[in-house]
Amino acid sequence: MVSRVIPVDDFDLVIFGGTGDLARRKIIPGLYRRFLAGQMPEKARIIGAARGEMDDAGYRKLITDALNEFVPASKRDATTIEDFVAQAHYTPIDAMGDAGWKDLAALMRPDVIRAFYFSVGPRLFGPLAERLHDHKIADDDSRIVVEKPFGRDLESARALNKVLASSFDEHQIYRIDHYLGKETVQNLMAVRFGNILFEPLWNAQYVDHIQITVAETVGVGGRGGYYDKSGAMRDMIQNHLMQLLCLIAMEPPSHFDPDAVRDEKLKVIRALDPVERDEIVRGQYRADDGSPSYIEDSENPKSTTESFIAMRVHVSNWRWKGTPIYLRTGKKLRARASEIAVVFKDPPHSIFGPQEGRRGNVLVIRLQPDEGMNLRVTIKEPGPGGMRLIEVPLDMSFAEALGEEGADIPDAYERLIMDVIRGNQTLFMRGDEVEAAWAWTDPIIAAWEERGDKPKPYDAGSSGPEDALMLLHKDGRRWREIK
Repeated sequence: MVSRVIPVDDFDLVIFGGTGDLARRKIIPGLYRRFLAGQMPEKARIIGAARGEMDDAGYRKLITDALNEFVPASKRDATTIEDFVAQAHYTPIDAMGDAGWKDLAALMRPDVIRAFYFSVGPRLFGPLAERLHDHKIADDDSRIVVEKPFGRDLESARALNKVLASSFDEHQIYRIDHYLGKETVQNLMAVRFGNILFEPLWNAQYVDHIQITVAETVGVGGRGGYYDKSGAMRDMIQNHLMQLLCLIAMEPPSHFDPDAVRDEKLKVIRALDPVERDEIVRGQYRADDGSPSYIEDSENPKSTTESFIAMRVHVSNWRWKGTPIYLRTGKKLRARASEIAVVFKDPPHSIFGPQEGRRGNVLVIRLQPDEGMNLRVTIKEPGPGGMRLIEVPLDMSFAEALGEEGADIPDAYERLIMDVIRGNQTLFMRGDEVEAAWAWTDPIIAAWEERGDKPKPYDAGSSGPEDALMLLHKDGRRWREIK
């Protein structure tokens, strides 16, 4: 199978924070891989902009070092790297002042797409947008890319949207969530809406429940100060898991275009019921085998911030009324795993007798590691001895099913950056969508803060607090094993 490479128009991409960690780890390697695939025009340019003094040669060395560190050796070609790096430029700039903006304006070429990646802290989003507008560096076809967090509550999200809207139209603003760039997430829409097999069953009549899990083995060491002001609810549930929930629960859009898809996602958020106290469990990891506890990582001995959260949510609409959706995410858990599991109901009657029990079908969408899908079905166990039933997976790993093409699945960032250049906002969040998510999240956070609830301790390397297990047990269900 030969991959079809769709070229993009010529562009100038300015990376504010172009010497930072995100630029070095994700943005620049992603652009290099698109260059390697023949997707970047020969004259496209990458312009790094940051406070530090550096010339083009210094920035090109920084890029070369980043590629050698973060791109696999099998994808590094000396000639290709040399050609790619030659397209890079650098200009010092002061995001909060006027220094450097005239130099940046002089670098911009006419008649090419201009994209500006805000790979900086949220407090700089507004000043950058205003200066791009005031210095007439951005034109009517320019795009800005904004990293999360998009505020820390509804009030700050509205304020951020307002300041961005004062300089750019909504169709120019790309709020990036890298989870939406994952191949499996996009395949979720293809599986749902491209196959008659699933869509008739995708409702409360046939689905018993849905589990969405994002588990990490790392703690918050190195970013404890930031994380302690955020927690799992703000850092993961309000954005990443909310987006997965929307794609799972949304109605079929009339067309596969940005606003049609995002209209349906917004309807899901607005249909979410408030979460009751007994439908949520918060946790905080303890020290284990010499590794520090959350309290030590955050350097806050009185911290009540959660590093784990599990919750039961309900979508009150015609399709999903009565079907619970369980969300779970946490740090320092047993394994690194992200998946969506759609657990279908048992057949209404078993013809095989009570000894065989009941076995429901489960569709598992794996986001990481080893992106792919798995459908668990019931078959007869091979061999003589009567009708004995066993469960087997119909397993599709993208790397195996698609051969070499599957093994070279693009990173989420490289896919999303190319969508920015194409002007395709399908996989980016709209302003009203962000505000609706915060409007649902804020009362949940306010309620536990008002009660003074403390997170439950859990062991590093476990599946989280025992109370999280009981969240499903009392419903007669079980979490899928994190492995």
